[in-house]
Amino acid sequence: MKSPDKNFATVLPIRQAFLMEHAIEPNDTTLVQVTYEGNDFRRYIAVDHKDRGDGITRAPSIEADALITTDSDHALFLPLADCIGAVIYEPKQHILMMSHLGRHNLEQNGGFESIQYITTRYNVDPEDLQIWLSPAAGKNTYPLFAFDNRSLHDVAIEQLMSAGILRDNIDVSPIDSASDSNYFSHSQFLAGNRETDGRHAIVAVMR
Repeated sequence: MKSPDKNFATVLPIRQAFLMEHAIEPNDTTLVQVTYEGNDFRRYIAVDHKDRGDGITRAPSIEADALITTDSDHALFLPLADCIGAVIYEPKQHILMMSHLGRHNLEQNGGFESIQYITTRYNVDPEDLQIWLSPAAGKNTYPLFAFDNRSLHDVAIEQLMSAGILRDNIDVSPIDSASDSNYFSHSQFLAGNRETDGRHAIVAVMR
């Protein structure tokens, strides 16, 4: 397991303050810790009560591209800088999934695989799933070369629909995080267009 990065002690209180501002208890929250070691970016893990606080009130111990929970008041927290955070909700069985959809993941059909995981594990109909896609870098600043220079959002929507998701059940943020200075963009920082590198975040919880 990868050890926490050198900024871990710095980001913990920031994450906790963000959660408290939104009336979410840090002790009830689990970090979706995405890593780029290895060559598999379709790691999906179901979490429960024992995983609450992981990566938020203590060092992270779970590496995953998506986390899933069936517990009310168990929040899932995902830092982002260019990629999509997909909040996936199944209302009949009360299932929540937080999936990271970035270039590496989408090149492995990650949108489709995320849906396959939840529908197979919990025997749900993909047409019942409701999905929200976070702000992400647009195709003008972050084209996906493996997909004819299309955008992260366009490719993610196509993969989700190929798994049976209804287009009307996918809510897509119109914000391009690479051109909107209210959001961090790692790619723009590397290109010298941003002075500061960092992460914004999304969090989802079932009440």
